[in-house]
Amino acid sequence: MVAGLGDMGFSLAFAALGSALGTGVAGMAAIGAWKRAFLQNKAAPFILIAFVGAPLSQTIYGMILRNAIKAANLPPETYTYQMILGCIAGLAIGLSAWMQGKAGARAADALGETGKGFGNYIMVLGVIETVALFVMVFAMTALPKL
Repeated sequence: MVAGLGDMGFSLAFAALGSALGTGVAGMAAIGAWKRAFLQNKAAPFILIAFVGAPLSQTIYGMILRNAIKAANLPPETYTYQMILGCIAGLAIGLSAWMQGKAGARAADALGETGKGFGNYIMVLGVIETVALFVMVFAMTALPKL
Protein backbone atom coordinates (compact mmCIF):
# COMPACT_ATOMS: atom_id res chain seq x y z
CA MET A 1 0.00 0.00 0.00
CA VAL A 2 1.10 3.53 -0.68
CA ALA A 3 1.16 5.70 2.42
CA GLY A 4 -1.72 8.14 2.77
CA LEU A 5 -4.17 6.46 0.41
CA GLY A 6 -6.67 5.44 3.08
CA ASP A 7 -9.98 4.56 1.46
CA MET A 8 -8.74 6.00 -1.86
CA GLY A 9 -11.97 7.97 -2.23
CA PHE A 10 -14.18 4.91 -2.57
CA SER A 11 -16.79 6.35 -0.21
CA LEU A 12 -17.03 9.50 -2.30
CA ALA A 13 -16.94 7.71 -5.65
CA PHE A 14 -19.68 5.21 -4.85
CA ALA A 15 -21.85 7.85 -3.17
CA ALA A 16 -21.49 10.10 -6.23
CA LEU A 17 -22.33 7.22 -8.55
CA GLY A 18 -25.57 6.68 -6.64
CA SER A 19 -26.32 10.41 -6.77
CA ALA A 20 -25.81 10.40 -10.53
CA LEU A 21 -28.17 7.46 -10.97
CA GLY A 22 -30.75 8.94 -8.61
CA THR A 23 -30.77 12.41 -10.11
CA GLY A 24 -30.86 10.90 -13.58
CA VAL A 25 -33.94 8.77 -12.98
CA ALA A 26 -35.77 11.52 -11.08
CA GLY A 27 -34.82 14.04 -13.76
CA MET A 28 -36.25 11.87 -16.52
CA ALA A 29 -39.53 11.59 -14.62
CA ALA A 30 -39.69 15.34 -14.02
CA ILE A 31 -39.13 15.98 -17.73
CA GLY A 32 -41.97 13.58 -18.51
CA ALA A 33 -44.28 15.34 -16.05
CA TRP A 34 -43.39 18.73 -17.51
CA LYS A 35 -44.02 17.41 -21.02
CA ARG A 36 -47.50 16.24 -19.99
CA ALA A 37 -48.20 19.66 -18.48
CA PHE A 38 -47.10 21.43 -21.66
CA LEU A 39 -49.19 19.11 -23.83
CA GLN A 40 -52.24 19.95 -21.71
CA ASN A 41 -51.44 23.68 -21.80
CA LYS A 42 -50.97 23.69 -18.02
CA ALA A 43 -48.24 25.36 -15.99
CA ALA A 44 -45.30 23.03 -15.46
CA PRO A 45 -44.68 22.68 -11.70
CA PHE A 46 -41.14 23.93 -11.05
CA ILE A 47 -41.19 22.30 -7.58
CA LEU A 48 -40.43 18.94 -9.24
CA ILE A 49 -36.80 20.03 -9.25
CA ALA A 50 -36.77 19.30 -5.49
CA PHE A 51 -37.27 15.61 -6.28
CA VAL A 52 -34.53 15.70 -8.90
CA GLY A 53 -31.98 17.33 -6.61
CA ALA A 54 -32.67 15.27 -3.48
CA PRO A 55 -30.11 12.51 -4.24
CA LEU A 56 -27.26 15.03 -4.53
CA SER A 57 -26.72 15.27 -0.78
CA GLN A 58 -25.43 11.70 -0.64
CA THR A 59 -22.37 12.82 -2.59
CA ILE A 60 -21.66 15.24 0.25
CA TYR A 61 -22.02 12.43 2.80
CA GLY A 62 -19.52 10.33 0.85
CA MET A 63 -17.10 13.27 0.81
CA ILE A 64 -17.53 13.87 4.55
CA LEU A 65 -16.80 10.20 5.23
CA ARG A 66 -13.76 10.23 2.93
CA ASN A 67 -12.44 13.31 4.71
CA ALA A 68 -13.03 11.72 8.11
CA ILE A 69 -11.09 8.63 7.06
CA LYS A 70 -8.23 10.79 5.77
CA ALA A 71 -8.26 13.00 8.87
CA ALA A 72 -8.05 9.99 11.17
CA ASN A 73 -4.44 9.68 9.96
CA LEU A 74 -4.43 5.95 10.57
CA PRO A 75 -1.31 3.80 10.14
CA PRO A 76 -0.62 1.93 6.89
CA GLU A 77 -1.58 -1.43 8.40
CA THR A 78 -5.21 -0.20 8.52
CA TYR A 79 -5.43 0.81 4.85
CA THR A 80 -7.18 -2.42 3.87
CA TYR A 81 -9.74 -1.82 6.62
CA GLN A 82 -10.16 1.79 5.47
CA MET A 83 -10.75 0.70 1.87
CA ILE A 84 -13.29 -1.94 2.91
CA LEU A 85 -15.08 0.57 5.14
CA GLY A 86 -15.06 3.21 2.39
CA CYS A 87 -16.32 0.77 -0.25
CA ILE A 88 -19.14 -0.72 1.80
CA ALA A 89 -20.27 2.60 3.25
CA GLY A 90 -19.98 4.33 -0.12
CA LEU A 91 -22.07 1.60 -1.76
CA ALA A 92 -24.75 1.88 0.93
CA ILE A 93 -24.84 5.67 0.62
CA GLY A 94 -24.95 5.40 -3.16
CA LEU A 95 -27.80 2.89 -3.06
CA SER A 96 -29.70 5.27 -0.81
CA ALA A 97 -29.24 8.01 -3.41
CA TRP A 98 -30.36 5.74 -6.22
CA MET A 99 -33.47 4.60 -4.36
CA GLN A 100 -34.21 8.18 -3.37
CA GLY A 101 -34.06 9.12 -7.04
CA LYS A 102 -36.42 6.29 -7.93
CA ALA A 103 -38.86 7.43 -5.24
CA GLY A 104 -38.40 11.02 -6.44
CA ALA A 105 -39.30 9.87 -9.95
CA ARG A 106 -42.57 8.42 -8.68
CA ALA A 107 -43.18 11.59 -6.68
CA ALA A 108 -42.58 13.79 -9.73
CA ASP A 109 -45.00 11.69 -11.75
CA ALA A 110 -47.66 11.77 -9.03
CA LEU A 111 -47.34 15.48 -8.29
CA GLY A 112 -47.25 16.34 -11.99
CA GLU A 113 -50.47 14.43 -12.53
CA THR A 114 -52.43 15.41 -9.42
CA GLY A 115 -50.80 18.63 -8.21
CA LYS A 116 -51.15 17.27 -4.68
CA GLY A 117 -49.07 15.50 -2.04
CA PHE A 118 -45.77 17.40 -2.11
CA GLY A 119 -45.31 17.20 1.68
CA ASN A 120 -45.99 13.47 1.74
CA TYR A 121 -43.53 12.82 -1.07
CA ILE A 122 -40.79 14.88 0.58
CA MET A 123 -41.27 12.93 3.82
CA VAL A 124 -40.64 9.67 1.95
CA LEU A 125 -37.47 11.11 0.40
CA GLY A 126 -36.39 12.25 3.87
CA VAL A 127 -36.74 8.75 5.29
CA ILE A 128 -34.60 7.36 2.47
CA GLU A 129 -32.08 10.16 3.08
CA THR A 130 -31.84 9.07 6.71
CA VAL A 131 -30.37 5.74 5.63
CA ALA A 132 -27.41 7.56 4.06
CA LEU A 133 -26.94 9.72 7.15
CA PHE A 134 -26.95 6.67 9.41
CA VAL A 135 -24.38 4.91 7.22
CA MET A 136 -22.10 7.95 7.23
CA VAL A 137 -22.29 8.42 11.01
CA PHE A 138 -21.96 4.74 11.85
CA ALA A 139 -19.01 4.33 9.47
CA MET A 140 -17.29 7.34 11.04
CA THR A 141 -17.73 5.82 14.50
CA ALA A 142 -16.22 2.57 13.18
CA LEU A 143 -12.88 4.30 12.54
CA PRO A 144 -10.21 3.08 14.96
CA LYS A 145 -9.17 5.57 17.61
CA LEU A 146 -5.45 6.07 18.07
